[in-house]
Amino acid sequence: MKIPAVKIRGLKKSFNKVQALNGVDLTIKQGEFLGLLGPNGAGKTTTINILTGLVIRQEGITEIFGKDTVKDYRFTRSKIGIAAQELSIDWFFPIEKLLLFHAGYYGLSNSQAKERVDIIIEKLGLGEKKNTRLRQLSGGMKRRYQLAKALIHDPEIIILDEPTAGVDVELRHVLWDYLRQLHSEGKTILLTTHYIEEAELLCERVAIINKGKIIKEGSPNELTMQLGQSGLSVRLSGWDDRKKELLDDFTFTYDNGRLHFSLLDPEKDMATIIKILTNNDCHIQSVSADKASLEDVFLDLTGEKIN
Repeated sequence: MKIPAVKIRGLKKSFNKVQALNGVDLTIKQGEFLGLLGPNGAGKTTTINILTGLVIRQEGITEIFGKDTVKDYRFTRSKIGIAAQELSIDWFFPIEKLLLFHAGYYGLSNSQAKERVDIIIEKLGLGEKKNTRLRQLSGGMKRRYQLAKALIHDPEIIILDEPTAGVDVELRHVLWDYLRQLHSEGKTILLTTHYIEEAELLCERVAIINKGKIIKEGSPNELTMQLGQSGLSVRLSGWDDRKKELLDDFTFTYDNGRLHFSLLDPEKDMATIIKILTNNDCHIQSVSADKASLEDVFLDLTGEKIN
């Protein structure tokens, strides 16, 4: 069995009297794409900062490929690339030079750094801006630069803290495509996001954190099936109460010419329900499915909207 890419157990951290993390337990398998979702202040960024050595943990275990992030910090930090929310770099250098500097921090030689920078700049569409100073870039280009910086040493684990916040729709889809490519190449990706659609489309698994603890984990589909309230509404004629027993396998109500079904997976059950109704002299006028979303699950668990 492979060693987990990331292992966190009993992680605690407080700032003065504020408990930021209160016993976080989380495992990320090698090659997994995991979304870490939570309201503002839930502990997402603190968890990431402890993994990357920016914040000192108080209690618990944090390991990268089986190595402790404190005792074996040189090894663990070499395995991670992080695209943080905020830019903390010299604003007056062109981005190509900044990326060369950053590659040097990870021990790449001049020739290795130049080759790697050329590849990343091309992949992320930064070629026309490589001689532009960082402070002169648009918000979207700065996001691309942040991702380039995270990938410059070809890390095995990529941590993305709100990577598409504030970017336009076109760039968001460009970044999504590139993240899918990186995942297909075997990279382990940890994503925090306030865009539920982003987590649903990209992540194999999501972990929901609230008040400093992981409260639920699973694939987006598993979570919506377990906790979401999905349904099916059928407008019809020819219905009478004597036909209720035909639908004993389902939970439903009848109201003014409509049957309302509560279902875990309405798309799966739709054909069966329609067949039963039409075979028993009911005439279907319209059908609409209302499938639960990950945002419904998030709201149910935390009592807050993700935004």
